[in-house]
Amino acid sequence: MIILASSSPTRAALLKGANIAFEVKASAFDEESLGDLPPCEFVYSAAIGKMRSAIELYGENDPIIAADTAVVARGRTLRKPRDREDAKAKLSLQSGGKVSIVTCSVFHSRRAEMIDISQTRYIFAPFEACDLERYLDSGDWRGKAGGVMVEGFAKPYIVSQIGYESTAMGLTIEALLPFVSSL
Repeated sequence: MIILASSSPTRAALLKGANIAFEVKASAFDEESLGDLPPCEFVYSAAIGKMRSAIELYGENDPIIAADTAVVARGRTLRKPRDREDAKAKLSLQSGGKVSIVTCSVFHSRRAEMIDISQTRYIFAPFEACDLERYLDSGDWRGKAGGVMVEGFAKPYIVSQIGYESTAMGLTIEALLPFVSSL
């Protein structure tokens, strides 16, 4: 059975949608310990840290998937919001602008390893204030890089997209499939 070293329900949904059998076992890695790094370096370091932590906790008998995501808007790297006010500020930076969502997906088994850093770029129309408030009230932004949900709240505001939606959702499933399908 594959271990998903993440407590993200979105990552779990991506694996379920691809008919990949897995078990959720979050790692103990603290991504906030990395400090301020450029987006690609941050997601790489966080995903590798989660993978190493999962190997220490659960061993190497089962294949492991780990990932991390960052959002870049208006030249700023946006990680998970701390609270509602922080989520509103991060989402406001994305409203009506160009946004890049960078994800590092890592797969490790006894037979193979894969590291993929992918980016999906969006242009968002300006978010309607009432929609933004409703989304903030829902709490669905919690645990999401930049507070954004391209598969939910932000979907009607997408003007253009280049790249995989799965990357923006936190796990580039298209890169993982060749590795997990051979198990």
